[in-house]
Amino acid sequence: MQARTWYIFIIGVLLTACGRGQQGADSQTAKRCLEEAVAALANDSTRQGETLLRKAIQLSEAAEDWHTYYIAYQRLAEALSQSNPDEALRLMKKALTAYEQHPDDERNHVILLDYAGTYAAQVAFNTEGSFDEALGFIHRAYDTAKKGQMTDLMCQTLTSLANIAWATDDYRQAADFAHQAESILPPSGEDTGGLADLKAGALQVLARSYIGLNMLDSAETIYRQIEPGDDVHLAYIVQSNLAKIALRRMGAKQVEDDVDEAFEQIENFYYKALEQKDQYYQETLKQEMENQKLAYRSKMYGRTLLIVIIAALAILLAVVLALRYRIRMKEQAGQRLQQEAEHQKALLHQANEVVAFLQQFILERTEVMKKLNQSGDSVITLNPHEWGEIERTLNAIDNNRFARIREQHPTMQEDDIRLCILTRLGLSNRTIGNSN
Repeated sequence: MQARTWYIFIIGVLLTACGRGQQGADSQTAKRCLEEAVAALANDSTRQGETLLRKAIQLSEAAEDWHTYYIAYQRLAEALSQSNPDEALRLMKKALTAYEQHPDDERNHVILLDYAGTYAAQVAFNTEGSFDEALGFIHRAYDTAKKGQMTDLMCQTLTSLANIAWATDDYRQAADFAHQAESILPPSGEDTGGLADLKAGALQVLARSYIGLNMLDSAETIYRQIEPGDDVHLAYIVQSNLAKIALRRMGAKQVEDDVDEAFEQIENFYYKALEQKDQYYQETLKQEMENQKLAYRSKMYGRTLLIVIIAALAILLAVVLALRYRIRMKEQAGQRLQQEAEHQKALLHQANEVVAFLQQFILERTEVMKKLNQSGDSVITLNPHEWGEIERTLNAIDNNRFARIREQHPTMQEDDIRLCILTRLGLSNRTIGNSN
């Protein structure tokens, strides 16, 4: 009887050890799936990323790795937020429930609340429903961040509140929240590290709010404070809004609508390029998996053929064919990558041409340009207000060119600056000679 008891005890210990070993393996596999999913999403491979994230959720739940569990839910919600905001909100609520049942870092709680509030606001905006749920999440996030003196997350949650206020057309409240978010971060130009993106986001909401309040000068000042750096999309947002401000000052509502339509077409080009990049990534990933299978088969063949000496020639032939195949695949992959780069370059060139066309379009419809173009051989006299109007318009579309000229050459005569303006307008020598 005693021997039987010891036998059952030993079996129980072994089963427990095996279970813990399996649990640890599941946890490591879940983390690895999460890392691969993040890499896939960074390469715009949404479908592959979603598949890996769902696998990470299953494995982390089985291993009771709750940190990986709620992070995977949060990443999956983020991946689905554009195509299915309702599902994204449902997933974020699951992530929040998992965190609140198994809390760890308080910063993660703030981030999850902010994400949930953002998706709830997106659902409310799409359905024209109430923003109360979204505000509840984000106010909780802000209070927690403020209590923990998390400056970056305070800025992030204030910016989220500003976005909700802007979505409900409460532009004054939106400007107030955005100004609070911007004010708690270091001034532009200082080494802000990861806070630079948060500051740019707060400034964008602040500028949009000023446009909603018809405070065009303030909006232009804010947009000029934003430093896009290498972010092409942010530079496009800044330049397009500066152009819209210039058009609104002239009262050109139809032209402003045409500008919106043109930039919408550019965005469509951009997202089509992302889709093509996704397809390329899927093909490359598939090819890599096939190459891995080939490598595994070659290894198995090698072990077998080491025993069977007669098959030595077959091993050599298989290796040569595999190497040639891999080289050919690498060459094709390089060619596809080069084609993708050329395609992106062509899209950027098209976007620059659209911007140049819109700038010239704006200039040609100013009252001053109409006056200059219709003058014929008669003497053209522009009053100071007209000179100021054409200079402000050029500054708006030429990135403050004449403001920099005045700053760098303070002794330059006003007539010389006006001559530069007329030359920039592309007028004939006769027209320039008749202008004063």
